[in-house]
Amino acid sequence: MDPTTLLNSQELGDFVASVFRDQMPFNQLIGMQVSQFDGEGVEVRLPWHDGLMGNPVQKILHGGVTASMLDTVGGLMAILQVVRDMNDITLEAFQKKLGKMGTIDMRVDYLRPGKGKEFIASASVIRKGSRVAVCRMELHNDKGEHIAFGTGTYMIG
Repeated sequence: MDPTTLLNSQELGDFVASVFRDQMPFNQLIGMQVSQFDGEGVEVRLPWHDGLMGNPVQKILHGGVTASMLDTVGGLMAILQVVRDMNDITLEAFQKKLGKMGTIDMRVDYLRPGKGKEFIASASVIRKGSRVAVCRMELHNDKGEHIAFGTGTYMIG
């Protein structure tokens, strides 16, 4: 993609999803997949494998993986809010802006052991300002059981 080409919000969204999917080694290492990143919302999925195990006796999801999923989906939701407001920006200019975005603070509440064949994280925006977005994130397993939730604050401007 030519860095000087003007992009619309859909193209920016596709670019962001590809960065999280294809260019973040940690996300690739654990198998995290961006399954939704559009006007309807954000969703991240993670199929179970033994490398994600935090407790070998109970065979449950590692708490750090839980937190990583929540942080990733929250960050994506915060970025989506920025992308929705953008049109006709060059990839180069957007990459500079994206490079300044990041997590300021996050809280995770673990509700039950992470058991399941797949884990699904989603997020919603609590508040978006010009510089900061606050998101609520949830993690469920493939049976719909609520594993954890979190609140994240993200630098967006």
